[in-house]
Formats: sequence, C-alpha cells, structure tokens
Amino acid sequence: MISPQRRKEIIDSLRRGTVPQRSLDAFAVGLDRFEAALEEELAGVERGQGAFKAVRGEYGSGKTFFARWLQERAKKKGFATSEVQISETETPLHRLETVYRRLVERLSTSDTPNGALRQILDGWFYALEEDVLAAGDVVEDDEKQLLSKTNEMMEKRLWEITRSAPALAAALRTYRVALAEDDAATAEGLIAWISGQPNVSASIKRKAGIKGDMDHFGALSFLQGLLVILRDSGHPGLLLVLDEVETLQRVRTDVRDKGLNALRQFIDEVDSGRFPGLYLLITGTPAFYEGPQGIQRLAPLAQRLNVDFTTDARFDNPRAVQIRLAGFDLPKLGEVGRNIRDLFAQGSASEEHIRKMADNAYVDVLAQAVTGNLGGKVGIAPRIFLRKLVSDVLDRIDQFPDFNPREHYALTLNDSDLNESERNVMGASSVNDIELSI
Repeated sequence: MISPQRRKEIIDSLRRGTVPQRSLDAFAVGLDRFEAALEEELAGVERGQGAFKAVRGEYGSGKTFFARWLQERAKKKGFATSEVQISETETPLHRLETVYRRLVERLSTSDTPNGALRQILDGWFYALEEDVLAAGDVVEDDEKQLLSKTNEMMEKRLWEITRSAPALAAALRTYRVALAEDDAATAEGLIAWISGQPNVSASIKRKAGIKGDMDHFGALSFLQGLLVILRDSGHPGLLLVLDEVETLQRVRTDVRDKGLNALRQFIDEVDSGRFPGLYLLITGTPAFYEGPQGIQRLAPLAQRLNVDFTTDARFDNPRAVQIRLAGFDLPKLGEVGRNIRDLFAQGSASEEHIRKMADNAYVDVLAQAVTGNLGGKVGIAPRIFLRKLVSDVLDRIDQFPDFNPREHYALTLNDSDLNESERNVMGASSVNDIELSI
C-alpha cells in the first residue's frame, strides 16, 4: 500500500507530464522479465564487483522510467543512486569532471532524495569513530585523540585513492577538522570542492593544502574515493545512470568522438575492477547504438556493446550487456492507465464515483484516442496519455460530481501539449506541417 504522500507525488508528476521519482512499482508494466537478471547484477555489485548495462529504446519506450525503477530497487538494498542527463552544454560526456559534479548534485539515498553527500560523509565519519572506539585505544571523551585516530583510519581506508588523488584525502581531513572546530565556512567550501564545484576560494583550498579545480582524470579518482566512503558508511554501492547519451549524435564531430572515447574509457575502467561497488547504466535510442553518428563510430566501443537483436524480442537475454525495451502497445497503455486510475482513486472520498466514471472501457478508449491523435504512434503516447488522464479527466471527476467524461470531455491535442522530442518523433503528417523558408 502506497502512502498518501507518495501517491500525491506520483499524481503530481504525471499531472506535470514528468516521470515520478519514487514508487514506480505501483504502475510499472512489462519490466518483470528483467528483474531476476538485474537482481543478480546488483548482488554482484554488493559483493564488491563493478557492473555495466546499456538500455536501448525508442523515444517513449520508457528508458527514464526504467532507470528510475531500477534506482528505486537499488535504494531498497541500501545503494546510493544518481541520475545524470548528458547534455552538450552542461554535462558533455568527454568532460567527466562535469559528469562527476552533476553526479554529486543528484546523489540520492533512501533517506535523502538529493544532495546526499554531506549526509554520507557524516555517516562515514561516525562509522570511523565507532571503529576507533571499538578498538579500545581511545576513550570517547578524548576528542583530540579521537579526531587524530579517526584521521589515521581514514587515511588507511583511502590509501589506494591517495596514490592517485591525494588532494581528496587532504580535503576530507581538513573538512573533518573544520567540523570539529565549528568552522562552517571552511566546511562548506571543502564540501563544494569535493563535489567538483569550481570557483572555491583560494583561502579555503590553502587550508587543506590543495590547488586548482578538478579535471577529467581527477573525477575518476574522486569517484573511487566516493565508492570507498559509501561502502564504509553502510551503502553497498552506487547506481549511476547516464541518461540520454544519444545526445552525442547531435554535437560537433570532434566533441562526439571525445565523448565516445570517454564512454569507452569509463566502461573499460568499470570492467577492469577500478570501481568496485559501481553499477553504471546508460540509456540511448537504437539509432545511437546502430547509426553512423553513434557508437559505431568507435569500433572498440561498438564491440563491447554489441548484442544480436535480430531474434524475436521474446527471447532477448536480460543478462546481456545491452537490453532493449519493447515500448508500449495499446494493451500496455491501457493497463498503465488503469493502474493510475486506481492509484488516484485510493483514499479519495469519491473513490467509487471515480472508478465508475473512468471505468476500464473508458480508459482504453482514451488511450486509443490519444494514440490516434499521434498518428497511431503508441511509443510517444504514454506521457501525454497519462497527463490527459490525470489533469483532464480524473481531476475533474474528483472535483465536479456531475462531470461525465463521455459527455463533457472531448480530447484535444495541440502543439503546446508536445515537447520537442515528441514533435520531432511525430514529424510532419501533411504538407501543411512543413515549414518553408522563403
């Protein structure tokens, strides 16, 4: 049973036309065939392995939904998660320092939905203190000795990372001292620097004996350190989602090639065991995996991600390095709509009335109507269908007792209902839709 708060979060997200952040199991459809393989892979990451998965699907097939559904499952196991949208301007893939920065900004745990680094670090220092006290060499009241011994233990835990990123250990050490001395300004500045933020003041960095800002290679070392901290603070690993990697196809050739090479490097590093406790997931369209502007431009990357999808989708191997989402058909679209209708009705004073006015037959008819207005393209219908179902139909039934959608509602779709990606997928349906430059 979903709590009223989470139910409201889901409905509010769908009303805005966005994918909810939590409780996706409540209306997930067609993902059960992946569950066993993904559980095995998450279990391997819990044991200290690294894992990589590529997800492919056309626009509207549910790639973002799948990624958030998997994040939610990982959080239930204690994982930290982060979802990074690859973008030409803000998070170019060839600049991993920007990817790392967004990773930390979106770092999430079951207790902290965003910006969880401080909570994780505090938990880590607490765990180190508990280990020091358990050894029996320090009494709890001796704060100075406890701080010293905790720093020593921190150095031991980070010794592998210190060889390649000594600045991380220095920043953590100084951050710990700043906390002990109630020096909030220094602590905030060092948290920003550890998070990969630029423009941290030189005076803050001098206190820690560090220089400059993070670069591409430093980001990988800091990620190693973050994984160590997560493990020691009770989190078995990190699920990192790189969403919309297909945007690489739309950038300049030199930037695209750098991004593809950075992705190959990252995957190779995961495979080599450099990142124990990391589950890396990327999403992209079939054109990104198969087209000339995607991974096929870099033969080593194409070889690593190659999977034969010529067989019937029913026999796809969910253990493969690349999996495909089949997308929606009308029966699945109707099923999701009925799940949302039931979720909306739960706890409402007009629950029975909602189920009666928006019965299964009506939900199916609305799904067909939305799809028909989109040229029969079911793949791009889910977001629009669920938004229309919630805001145009269910909300009105709930608020107006005499509202009957069969009598009082006629579906309309205009250009403002569609986002840019949906308009691009639909294309021109007639010659009148084609803009001519004169």
